[in-house]
Amino acid sequence: MVHDSPLLGGLERIFEALWRIAVPITGGTELNDVTAGPSLEAKRLLTYLSAGLTDESIAREFGVSERTIARRIGRLQEALGAQTRFQLGVQASRQGWL
Repeated sequence: MVHDSPLLGGLERIFEALWRIAVPITGGTELNDVTAGPSLEAKRLLTYLSAGLTDESIAREFGVSERTIARRIGRLQEALGAQTRFQLGVQASRQGWL
């Protein structure tokens, strides 16, 4: 039986902190294979995002629509388990993609 204690509380906080930064295990597609690294296009997109460019500016650079850029960013977020663009940047940095 486990009773409430300072040790248990500390372990719970450590678990919760690690859970928040964890990346889901996904498989199958090239984009989802985090160990394979990003394609050159994905790296370029991440570089533009880290530089603070807007979707409109990035779309012009790639010669595609803003919607296409939003979908590509969404796929990157999914591949790295990021809910937000900020988390995408953090996870990409942790994986050495930036």
